[in-house]
Amino acid sequence: MHSDYRLTRLACYIGYITQAITINLTTLFFVIFQERYSVRFALLGQIVFITFVIQILVDLVSIRLVPRIGYRAAAVTAHVSAALGLILLGILPRVLPDPYAGILIAVFFYSIGGGLTEVIISPLIDALPGDAKASSMSLLHSFYSWGFCLVVLVTTPLLSLVGQQRWYLLPFLWALIPILNTVLFLRVPLPEETQQKEKRPPLTALWHCGAFYVFILLMICSGASEQAMSQWASLFAEKALGLTKALGDILGPCLFAVFMALGRTGYGLLGKKIRMAPALTLCAILTFGCYMLTVFGQSPLYALIGCAVCGFGVSLMWPGVLSLSSARFPRGGTPMFAVLALAGDLGCSFGPWISGLVSDAAAADPSVTLPGLAGEAQQTALKTGMFAAAVFPLLMVCLLVLFAAASRRSAANLPSDPEEK
Repeated sequence: MHSDYRLTRLACYIGYITQAITINLTTLFFVIFQERYSVRFALLGQIVFITFVIQILVDLVSIRLVPRIGYRAAAVTAHVSAALGLILLGILPRVLPDPYAGILIAVFFYSIGGGLTEVIISPLIDALPGDAKASSMSLLHSFYSWGFCLVVLVTTPLLSLVGQQRWYLLPFLWALIPILNTVLFLRVPLPEETQQKEKRPPLTALWHCGAFYVFILLMICSGASEQAMSQWASLFAEKALGLTKALGDILGPCLFAVFMALGRTGYGLLGKKIRMAPALTLCAILTFGCYMLTVFGQSPLYALIGCAVCGFGVSLMWPGVLSLSSARFPRGGTPMFAVLALAGDLGCSFGPWISGLVSDAAAADPSVTLPGLAGEAQQTALKTGMFAAAVFPLLMVCLLVLFAAASRRSAANLPSDPEEK
């Protein structure tokens, strides 16, 4: 058995950087797609929706597939699919008669990679030796956030350098990272328990525990709260705040990602001193407040602060719920992580999609727009869509408060593992 898993951890970290690339790179081209290919707001939101729907389907398949083919084969497949999708993103929109169809084909392939990545990387990190599981999980997810920052800070100046008409060169550049990580995953050692058939309680045992449903709802709210803000941050900064493309990317999604990375990295380093459940509740409250500031801020500066600090609010949501679930069901294994990833992807898909639908409705019918919003019609439409997405962090606050109360009442009677039911 290998005692040194440093390269394995590195491969996992790069895996989450790859996922940050596949999820966020396309959103930086939203304005280009809108202006060059006449893609409407609702269709832009549909790109995000389809991305996570495909990941959801992959999550479902992974419940049975990953234990059979093994983590190494799954990791290699994930990165090959991600690289292929990025390469196709740079080719198909320019050669097909319908550019939007080309975008969706590319989305299909890189979303397969994203779905497999999120199913296998979290349990792989959880299986590595060490006691600080929650801190390790948060640190792992911080690499998604830092990857998000990297995508923005590299893509934005390169777009200015090569020109928006040559945007297609950038997906080729980013495809190098999953290609290199494919080679790494072919060679790194994996924990012994991930290389043999998992001996886990059946998934039906989890379905008979009420707490598992709470975790599913929390994951839906986590994904929606994060993606509804991050996926629209660039377009929101440009259209609603009147910023240029380059400044919008840097002051929109990049600041959001920086604050999210700081929250996850901070917990990864100091997590032993912080209780996860109360921290999650405070993060959900902060996220709701940031949505309200972004929507109702009387100046672009206030709205921008709300957008950026929201990244800190959502920072612990996804890894925090996974950590609580792993602690509650320590033998849940791949099936548990796959179901929770599926729930998170549901939230990731519905959050931006609902925001886009409401924005389109408000743009078409002024009566749908929230009263009291200042600015042009397009700006108020985007803010109305953002307001609709604020229901997710608010629901998360309610779920966490109710769950904490129920846990206190029944702590002495709740089993620590579904097999004890």
